[in-house]
Amino acid sequence: MENNVFLLLGISLGLGLLVGMQREYSNSRIAGIRTFPLITLTGTICGLLADELGILAIAAGLAGIVAMMIMANLQKTGQEKEMSGMTTEVAAILMYSVGAYMVFGPLPVALVVTGVVAVLLHAKPELHGLVSKLGAKDQRAIMQFVLISLVILPVLPDKSYDRFDVLNPRDIWLMVVLIVGISLTGYFIYKIYGEKAGALLGGILGGLISSTATTVSFARRARGAEQTVRLAAFVILTASAVSVIRVLIEIGIVAPQSFRVMVFPIGAELLVMIILTVLLFIRNAKEKSELPEQQNPAELKSALVFGILYAAISFASAWVKAQFGQGALFVVAIVSGLTDMDAITLSTAKMAENKSIDTTLGWKLILIAALSNMVFKGAMATVLGGWKLGRQVCLLFGIALAAGIAILLVWQ
Repeated sequence: MENNVFLLLGISLGLGLLVGMQREYSNSRIAGIRTFPLITLTGTICGLLADELGILAIAAGLAGIVAMMIMANLQKTGQEKEMSGMTTEVAAILMYSVGAYMVFGPLPVALVVTGVVAVLLHAKPELHGLVSKLGAKDQRAIMQFVLISLVILPVLPDKSYDRFDVLNPRDIWLMVVLIVGISLTGYFIYKIYGEKAGALLGGILGGLISSTATTVSFARRARGAEQTVRLAAFVILTASAVSVIRVLIEIGIVAPQSFRVMVFPIGAELLVMIILTVLLFIRNAKEKSELPEQQNPAELKSALVFGILYAAISFASAWVKAQFGQGALFVVAIVSGLTDMDAITLSTAKMAENKSIDTTLGWKLILIAALSNMVFKGAMATVLGGWKLGRQVCLLFGIALAAGIAILLVWQ
């Protein structure tokens, strides 16, 4: 046994005290500040006995804990009219298991599990409040993400069906899961905070969910309402800056080796956009913004469309490279970036990670796609929001475009 016995018992005592303190604070009538350390220590002692006598020692200890919980509940049932939950009882069984696990497994796992237990127990009001804010539409979004990630993904074949080795159904759908997961995170943050968010939070959430959709929504709101033009420009710029952060997150996930090279030039462009955002924020610090109602990003139809788009761009990039050389990929990046940054980012990052293209060419393609996307959003802001909004957005994007072109030309 690698772990010192007294060290194990001391850590076991501390973990039990942590959870017991929380239960005591919550006025649990089953177990509190004294009972939980005893439960965890019992688990560790049984684990030590099992190391010598066999697994039945742990089973016997668990049976004793369960019997104790049953007796405590029988006494509580006669005293209380309303039925309460089983949270403390489940926590007690889990902490017994943690105490026993520490004897055989790595200590960091026990520490993490205990931390999660303590946080879950303490976050009861927040968790119940979150659930109360979720409607049928939000439950549907969760179930659709479960369908996309836990039902469809595991059954897809993990092999390629083309000569370029890019049309792999499982790899393609994994990218769908990644993008839907990022968008869904932004969507639920919006559900909690975004209904009457400040302008800065509005832009951040808009960038997490969809910077293009945010541009369309705020451009329409600004048309004919001069007092909202500056605010709309700020939210559009903030969403675009966050979309670049989102690009870096995607690269870091699918191409960790290439990320070390790509992060600096793309990060330089992001820095320019952040500076512009900060300058506008100073002018709009007191403005308030209500985010438009966001669409469910986990819709199966949207996921299928993105999967098809990603597969098409991946195949087009491989085919263009094979037929016309790497230089022709710039055309693919410009066209792809006009409407969607995620697909071209993921396909290019994977090509760079697989050494199909040079990493330097990879970040240039992604940056060009980002600049192309800014041109598209600037045009939408002008057409949908009118000339006043368009002039402000195009000026801001023009500075960002100039910085991006300079990075492309100068960065080595």
